[in-house]
Amino acid sequence: MNLREHIKELYIGVIICWIVLAIIFGLTDLEISIALVNRASIWANIGKYYGEGPGYGIIAIAIAIFIGSYNKDIKKQKIPGYVIMLIGVFFFILGLIIVDLWYVVFGGSIMFSLLVFIILTLNRDWTEFKTISMVIILLAIINPLLVVQTTKILSGRVRFNNLASDYSNYTPWFLPPGPLSGIKGNASFPSGHTAIGWMFLPLLIQVRERKWSDPIRILITLFVIGFGLFLGISRIVTGDHFASDILFSTGVAIIATIWLYKRYYIDKNN
Repeated sequence: MNLREHIKELYIGVIICWIVLAIIFGLTDLEISIALVNRASIWANIGKYYGEGPGYGIIAIAIAIFIGSYNKDIKKQKIPGYVIMLIGVFFFILGLIIVDLWYVVFGGSIMFSLLVFIILTLNRDWTEFKTISMVIILLAIINPLLVVQTTKILSGRVRFNNLASDYSNYTPWFLPPGPLSGIKGNASFPSGHTAIGWMFLPLLIQVRERKWSDPIRILITLFVIGFGLFLGISRIVTGDHFASDILFSTGVAIIATIWLYKRYYIDKNN
């Protein structure tokens, strides 16, 4: 069986699982949240307040690589990384000054991630990472930026934390309140945190040639899947999202990554 056939099967498998879970969560979202929500959960709040940081970090690295890889000089390739790292420093300091945790996490993640990556790849040619960096950037544009933000406004679903005491304003994902509710700030469906959490999915492309028994492939696979699930489930536990919110962001991330892999790795080699 060739790789194209595997891709087709993967598409079908993901879509079938997505549909089945969408039906299940559409009927049980509220009950799942009632059973799982624990706003005092330490691990879930770590995901809530700090979980997006690593995702911002890998996006910043991808942008630096993509811009820098157009320069053949290995040392000059790192210049965009230094510039973006300084931007991270700016947001980090700004967050400390105005006492805003989001700015601190955003800036600190960019600053730290790029610092570590530049140190580790100081003498390596970034052109070898150009394609995967482009896939990461496109995934960020497709899922967290376009699909998630647009759907939030159009859906206007009320978060579990903002439901009335009798849950009378709860709506399943397939019967959203609509744009007017979204404009008022109701933005439960889908989950932006989860979309950012799955930004590491393209790393699975990088280890695709390694054997399944290879420790590096095992560790990266466990990290990518584990982190995505951790961030998604933490959003349910904190009451900020329903299970279907998580499912939608996850499904789009997987489908988009498969499509990008096919487009930039399979089709270009045929």
